[in-house]
Amino acid sequence: MKVKLKPATQSRDAEATRAKILDAAEEEFAQGGLSGARTEAIAQRTGVTKAMIYYYFDSKEGLYEAVLERCFRGHIEAAIDPSWEEGDPASKLESFIRQFLARAAHNPNLPAIVAYEAMQNEGKYYKQVGVITFYETMAKILERGMSAGVFRQVDAYHAAVTIVGACVFYFCSRQNVKHLWADRDIMSPEMVQAHMDEALKLIMRGLMA
Repeated sequence: MKVKLKPATQSRDAEATRAKILDAAEEEFAQGGLSGARTEAIAQRTGVTKAMIYYYFDSKEGLYEAVLERCFRGHIEAAIDPSWEEGDPASKLESFIRQFLARAAHNPNLPAIVAYEAMQNEGKYYKQVGVITFYETMAKILERGMSAGVFRQVDAYHAAVTIVGACVFYFCSRQNVKHLWADRDIMSPEMVQAHMDEALKLIMRGLMA
């Protein structure tokens, strides 16, 4: 006699399967982007059928967008917090950057996915999942700081892009720059913290009026 699963159990099983597919897809997209990823490989990684992947995500593009949404969710949720619109701009910017760096350190696949997104899709999906909000919030903090005389005059969006570059290049190029510290694990908590501290010093001192 077949035992029927209760709705709560079915829901948990579905969520677990969906999460497992997303984990595998993230690894696959990090290795070849949307164009290079194969749903067969994702199915093999997860032990599900291709049909099951399409059941949850409709298409490879739908799966890719879901991966991007999950990868950037923390960045976007942080960016829409209204508290960035008040308080000391310098303290707010430093806190914003520090939080961004902490999230970036915990997702080593994201830099590769973003690079492939730029090369293959010209940022189409990057825009669709709302990542621009992150830059908009940082630009608003910078503009508040310039108006208050705390920051020197800069182009807010250029400065925001430069800040992100200073923060994530360490992670994007970790397999290259690791040779600068041959005796250390550059993704260890101590080295990541050192990078965070150095990046923040350079950014904040470069912006102050």
